[in-house]
Amino acid sequence: MATISNLFVDAGSDYSNIIIVSATSGQPLNLSGYTVASQMRKSYLSTTAYPFTASIYNAASGQVRLQLSAATSAQIWPGRYLYDVEITSPSGTRTRVVEGIVTVTPEITQVGISGAPTL
Repeated sequence: MATISNLFVDAGSDYSNIIIVSATSGQPLNLSGYTVASQMRKSYLSTTAYPFTASIYNAASGQVRLQLSAATSAQIWPGRYLYDVEITSPSGTRTRVVEGIVTVTPEITQVGISGAPTL
């Protein structure tokens, strides 16, 4: 079962978060050879997805990094979204390790940003 962890993203800002994936023993899972993917969506059935740039940050320590650029986060309408993080082992086994809610907070100062959502 995936760990529940809620995230907060400031629209128009760079976002980065490190997640530690643990084995059933509670120790960090060595992620050497693994791949990782992560998306947020408005609902489970939503066809529009906003992918995080997900990467193995430190394989031996089980660290995964999720990132969004300021330009990308500025394009996401403020509100609540669902997300998850899935890892795929070298043998092809896919496991959801984290899931939760992403709250995207609106940007107030929009100097020099084109294409930001407007009301």
